[in-house]
Order: sequence, then C-alpha cells, then structure tokens
Amino acid sequence: MKKEIRTVVYDEELKIEAYRFEGIVQPFPCHFHEHYVLGLVEKGERVLSLRDGEYAIGEGSLLLFNPGDSHACVQSDGGTFDYRGVNISKEVMLDLAHEVTGRRELTGFSRNVICDEEAGCCLRCLHEMVMSGEGGFGKEEALLLLVSLLIGNYGQPFESCIPECREEIEKACEYMEQHFMERIYLDQICRHAGLSKSTLLRAFTRSKGVTPYRYLETIRINEAKKLLAWGIPPVEAAVRTGFSDQSHFTNYFNQFTGLAPGMYGEIFSEKDGGGSRHEQ
Repeated sequence: MKKEIRTVVYDEELKIEAYRFEGIVQPFPCHFHEHYVLGLVEKGERVLSLRDGEYAIGEGSLLLFNPGDSHACVQSDGGTFDYRGVNISKEVMLDLAHEVTGRRELTGFSRNVICDEEAGCCLRCLHEMVMSGEGGFGKEEALLLLVSLLIGNYGQPFESCIPECREEIEKACEYMEQHFMERIYLDQICRHAGLSKSTLLRAFTRSKGVTPYRYLETIRINEAKKLLAWGIPPVEAAVRTGFSDQSHFTNYFNQFTGLAPGMYGEIFSEKDGGGSRHEQ
C-alpha cells in the first residue's frame, strides 16, 4: 500500500500555507476554518458534505471554502486521495481583494465546488512555486492571477455568504469563543443563550452546520494553530486551548488538519520558507 505523504509549507513572502496530501485515506469530520481554503483534487473520489447537501468530488474538482464554511469528507471509491491546497487568512485576502478590485472588502465565493480548468492550472502553478521555495515576483503574480480569476467568476460580498443566525445562536457562539480555555458544559451555554438544550442543539446545527461541541472543538484547534505558529510547544498549546490531555489534543488536531501538532509548528520555525515532510 502506498505510504501517506503529508507536506506543508508556510510561505513567508506571501503569508500563506500550502498543503500537499498524497495517498490519504483519512476521513475528515465536520469542521470549519477561520481562513479561506482553495484546494484541488488530483486523485481519488470522495463525498463532500456541506451545509446545502453532499457533493461527489474527484480529479479536477476545485474546492473553495470561505471562513466559517462547515464541511466534511470521506473516501468513496475504496482508494486513496491526493490533494493540494492553500490557506489564506482574512487579513491577506483583504490585501489581495484590494489589489484585484480596488476595494478593501472581504470577498466570498458563491460556490464551494467548481470545475474550472484554468483556475485549477493557476492553483497548481502557485502551489508548485511555494512548495519548491521559489522566490521573486512570479509567485506573487501567480497568487494575484488566481484570486483575480476566482473573484471575477465566483466572488460576491462576504456577508452574503454568511447565513442569517438567530441572536440566541450568536450568543452561544460568543460564550464559547470567550471561554474555550475552560471546561464548558452545555447548560452554561444554554443559560447564556436563553435556550433549552434540545432547542439549542437543533437551532445551532441548522444555523452553523455543526453541533455546539464541534464548534467549540474547532475554535480550540484554530487557536492552537495560532499558538503553534508562535512557537508554543504542543503540550503547552493543548493546555492553553482547553484540551483535557495531550493525547486528546493530538488526535483532534490530526483529525481536523491531517497533521500532527508538532509537524504543523515546525513549518513556522523555518524562516526560509522550507517545508516539513512527514511520511507514514
């Protein structure tokens, strides 16, 4: 059986992350990101679950996730999965959108799954330059061309990509975002939101696309990524983000990102833009 290869690079010049997964069989549970994800499927077939339904994705599928878009995927063909993608923070996307549109406003993508050969070629070109450590303005140009193409064909105001949420649900989110480092119980969230447990679970899942517990775990993982990027050791990152123990933290981090916490942190310790490779 082909070994799983997971490669991740942080590009200091562009301030973006590039991922390359080869031979992957791992399913990814329902989660969301605080950043934009632009991904290209190169091999394998999966079922991608989104807020509006399920999609069959395979070679050539281009994935566009806005911050907060909940999604999950699982292999459907009995084989393995090859994927490359880039993660772009909101701050970097603001700068890119300003360059492309002349307006410093966050963009949103109207579709999560597209088939666009030109955009796929642009993404692959950018990804290969980042992975190889190439410098110069060619890499920046490739990023701007990709974002310009995607905004031009699939962009819309970011606010229109955010579903309407009841005030009570936003209160529940606010509580979890403020107390994620603590041991939180469902009745605490319900009291803050002013909803019963059953009502909160139904309304929250319908609004956010994930359960309250999954939302909390995603917040913790996203915060842990920031700490690891700052050079905080995984053990300390686990404690500071509310995980009960190191094993629990490592398992969740791997489920959500496909990487071990230590491997993720290593990419930010290499200031020359080099990548970290892990085989298993």
